[in-house]
Amino acid sequence: MERTGNISIASENMMPIIKKWLYSEKDIFLREIVANAADAITKRKKLAELGECAGEEGRITVTTDETAHTLTVEDNGIGMTEEEVEKYITRIAFSGAADFLEKYEKSGDGIIGHFGLGFYSAYMVSQRIEIFTKSCLAGAKGVHWESDGESTYTIGDCEKESVGTRIVMHLAEGEEEFSKEHAVRTLLGKYCSFMPYEIYLNPKDKGEDKPVNNTSPLYLKAPKDCTEEEYAAFYRDTFFDFNEPLFQIHLNMDYPFRLKGILYFPKVRDKLNLERGQVKLYCNRVFVADNIKEVIPEFLMLLNGVIDCPDIPLNVSRSFLQNDSGVRKIAKHIVKKVADRLTELFRNDRARFEKCWPDLQTFVKFGCIKDEDFYGKVKDLIIFKNLAGEYVPVESTYCEEEKDAEGNTKEPLPVYYVSDPDKQAQYIAMFRGAGKDALLADSFIDPHFLSYLEYKNPARVRFLRIDADVDAIREEGEKDEELEKLFSDLLGEKGVTVRTEKLRDGSVPAVINVSEYLRRTQEMGKYYGYGAEEEKESLTLIVNTANGAVQALKTAGEEEKKEGAKFLFLLALMNYRTLKPEELAEFTASAARFAENFLKTK
Repeated sequence: MERTGNISIASENMMPIIKKWLYSEKDIFLREIVANAADAITKRKKLAELGECAGEEGRITVTTDETAHTLTVEDNGIGMTEEEVEKYITRIAFSGAADFLEKYEKSGDGIIGHFGLGFYSAYMVSQRIEIFTKSCLAGAKGVHWESDGESTYTIGDCEKESVGTRIVMHLAEGEEEFSKEHAVRTLLGKYCSFMPYEIYLNPKDKGEDKPVNNTSPLYLKAPKDCTEEEYAAFYRDTFFDFNEPLFQIHLNMDYPFRLKGILYFPKVRDKLNLERGQVKLYCNRVFVADNIKEVIPEFLMLLNGVIDCPDIPLNVSRSFLQNDSGVRKIAKHIVKKVADRLTELFRNDRARFEKCWPDLQTFVKFGCIKDEDFYGKVKDLIIFKNLAGEYVPVESTYCEEEKDAEGNTKEPLPVYYVSDPDKQAQYIAMFRGAGKDALLADSFIDPHFLSYLEYKNPARVRFLRIDADVDAIREEGEKDEELEKLFSDLLGEKGVTVRTEKLRDGSVPAVINVSEYLRRTQEMGKYYGYGAEEEKESLTLIVNTANGAVQALKTAGEEEKKEGAKFLFLLALMNYRTLKPEELAEFTASAARFAENFLKTK
């Protein structure tokens, strides 16, 4: 016999609010309904172990019907009596899971969530919902419950042979998408990939159909039981990335909080790969969200991974996460495990670490800038290539504080670096010829990272780009005032400063130097968008008095001096940067005149 009743809620005006605003994304309703089904199976499993009901292999079936505009989720779990339906369904937000755990204490471990509010999330897409359920307890009858979500319901007996619960959602106008198989398959893949019981979508034959989920995800296994092949396969299946990851970190702990997962270091395919990876956060195998920065530090979001933390509730606000000390401990633990894995690889397999470094360096350097604790843990394994192509640990090689005989801290010697090996090829050749070294810092994050290293070691290190000065490649010698005046008169209106130096390499007539500080300031301005559109260059021309062509200028005629000085300046400028169109035209004309004069003398 059917009867009607009122859904127990503080105010009848709350129901429309629940239907519209319960979750930020309405498609999450499917996660809630399927999670409830998994809970029901877990409860029945526990009661079967206690001998209070018959057991059965857990199974969840999802059925779509585009014609009837319905979506049905059915389980063979614990089911409900009429009294339990009244208690857990008609009292919104009453936790069936909490009630079960209170009654059976720890025997209910593994239960996911709450049947109350989670169930009502289905009204975000449904105009009417029916429940057909039968308790696993002996002698139980089938129960039918129905409501259009407007604070009233109908309940009564029904014919239902199998134990469990079937929820039929009659979709509202405009929500027909959720009756289409491909859309539901996508949602199940997003929210229910690792649910503990097999989920079947529109099954045709139980013996042939495959579940849409993986009930034994790799991250639940002990690390010692996992192979490299399994790690690679799990990565491909989870992230649909067929590029092999560099390596992975397997997280597995039970105290002081429960945490399992796998973080993968992906290969960096291009310069733009500072883009976010995808770190999926789960609670008891139920998807919560991607890239929650309160749990996963920002720099770790460059990685791909899965983290399952049962101690984080399914539905939680960002403000809760920001203020929860447990969440902060979880984040710190994850950072520590990442640093430990990198250190282990650096110490125990240096060759592999160096092979991975071109892909790793962006992540590590970004992590150091973003997290001082991480920097403290990994600073000794940060490496740069030198001009010989060998990797050098920058911290131990250059950042150690040095004392003089009186115990005073010495001024740090400059550490030279190369940002573009092609454009700075002439400078590199001069450094090599002088027996000097420099570091290769050509990653797009290096300008920021070198500044960060100077900030962390203000009394120990300063970095200069290889074209910032010539102290490392010059010899003692007198300045040549005649040559300085010649070039200054010619280039003064261009704002170019002129100096004469005797360089060790006599084959180079002149080089361009630019102040490290000024260049960094201009680059930072462009990066943040506040630099002028046309920055005026502040160049210094170093004229090499050891070069034969430079000395020949002194004995040339007045016009030849000017033409030659202009040509040597443009030649030096071309080795510093790409010439502007007007500069290239000037250089071409000057080179043609030089060639003509040279041929006339032959």
